[in-house]
Amino acid sequence: MNEDRVSTNRLAWLCWAPLVALIAVAPAQAQYKVVGPDGKITYTDRPPATAGGKVTAIGSRSTGGGAVDVALPLELRQPAARYPVTLYTMTGACSPCDAARQLLRQRGVPYAEKQVQSADDAAALERLVGSRDVPALAIGTQMMRGLAPEVWGSYLDAAGYPRESRLPASYQYAAATPIVERREVKAPAAEASAPAAEAPAAPAPANPSGIKF
Repeated sequence: MNEDRVSTNRLAWLCWAPLVALIAVAPAQAQYKVVGPDGKITYTDRPPATAGGKVTAIGSRSTGGGAVDVALPLELRQPAARYPVTLYTMTGACSPCDAARQLLRQRGVPYAEKQVQSADDAAALERLVGSRDVPALAIGTQMMRGLAPEVWGSYLDAAGYPRESRLPASYQYAAATPIVERREVKAPAAEASAPAAEAPAAPAPANPSGIKF
């Protein structure tokens, strides 16, 4: 009796095990969430080859949020989703910052640029990088201080970025933004002006007839 029960339980487990494994693995295989132009959402294990929507890497460990421009060629979409690049610079004259931009653009690396524009930005940069020196570069979660072309290049190679530019001729880099997001402070509404004092009533005109009642 016990042996029959054990055999039955073992058979049931053998039948259910593949299904349990499939359920457990399926979400892990879906690495990209694709929102089509019509709003339809699909999940896939590879970036779509066609443009026309928004692709987001699922579970990305990057500091850039994982959003990918589908206008990028396929060979750039995957590294950009997994290891987005962020360049930290400053406003005003900064020759190393200019050289850093040129290095990334010459190689055709899509990146976001964050600038130190205030004391809050400088403090945020120090928390991120451990220093207030610019330029600094983030490739995924890897932070690098100072311009070091060979070091930057080796990390870009490891992240899978092509060594030669594959960006389309129409690609435009986004404008730099401050490190700390600015919040607009609404001015307090102007106090309603006090109502104008009413003019005193004019005295009644004198009785022309001179008659008094």
